[in-house]
Amino acid sequence: MNNSLSVITGANGYIGYSLVKELISRGERVRLSMRKDRPELAAFGCEQCLGDINDYDYLLRAFEGAETVYHVAGMIDITGTKDDLVWKVNYDGTVNVVNACKACGVKNLVFVSSVDCIKVTDDMHPIREVDHFDTDAVSDAYGKSKAAASQFVIDSNCDKLKTVVIQPSCVIGPDDIYHNNSVCTMINLYEKGLFIVSLDFGAYNFVDVRDVAEGMIAAAEKGRGGQAYFLCGETITIDKFISTLAKINGRHPPVIKMGKKTLLHLCPEIALFFKTMKWPPVLTEFSINKVCENCDFSYEKAAKELDYNPRSAEDSLRDTVAWLKENPA
Repeated sequence: MNNSLSVITGANGYIGYSLVKELISRGERVRLSMRKDRPELAAFGCEQCLGDINDYDYLLRAFEGAETVYHVAGMIDITGTKDDLVWKVNYDGTVNVVNACKACGVKNLVFVSSVDCIKVTDDMHPIREVDHFDTDAVSDAYGKSKAAASQFVIDSNCDKLKTVVIQPSCVIGPDDIYHNNSVCTMINLYEKGLFIVSLDFGAYNFVDVRDVAEGMIAAAEKGRGGQAYFLCGETITIDKFISTLAKINGRHPPVIKMGKKTLLHLCPEIALFFKTMKWPPVLTEFSINKVCENCDFSYEKAAKELDYNPRSAEDSLRDTVAWLKENPA
């Protein structure tokens, strides 16, 4: 058992929860930093420290005695209605985390960023990590806030604090315990027979949440300070994503395939439906345009330096479907 202490911010989130599970399975000492008490995490037997990452004094208490901090807490918004809060959480909160790490003598900081904070090329060639994060290269508040935070983390690397940025793609997999992951919501809709069409456009890169957790630990142990690593998986079309779900469930894939123009036209009605049902938004103008961009993110650097080896999209989807059936929303 490793006696060093790891602290996880945002431990109650999708990635955070999976990271807690992985660290505990390795016999690590873990402290959970969260805004609210989460009974679902009590079974891990970890110390819980409750507070807000925008409260610097709270972070000093949360990080006391820690060797490694995994900064997972963040805010995703694809509606464009919470830009100020997104910046406050993703950038200001990260600045506080870095400064608190230095004040507490933390040795390793792993920051969860995103592939959505860099500009992608239109030539459909493999995309690799950037040397500098440019807020002007992306248009939305989420991407800009993550770009600014990522650059701050990289610039904060020093002899006393090793800082590493990891950039996951679209996360899927088991243990969406609060049922607030948008892709898992889409899978749930398909399972219930409410997603009866496919799309004739778009693709994205999907990564299993368990692979992200393992990659983060490897980043803390093996990653080079001041570096960013893509923790991504397989790129598949949206049509293949849906046909794979059909295969897993022993069904025929949808015959009808909707085009981009039609789907964009239906966005207001879709948004109202999801809001009425109190489900995370899945199909918005932002997400529809996002799946039309180049998403061929290469994890070659992580494979070489972190021994990163992600699951296939089909294996991850199979496990996701199995978990959702055992844990219905």
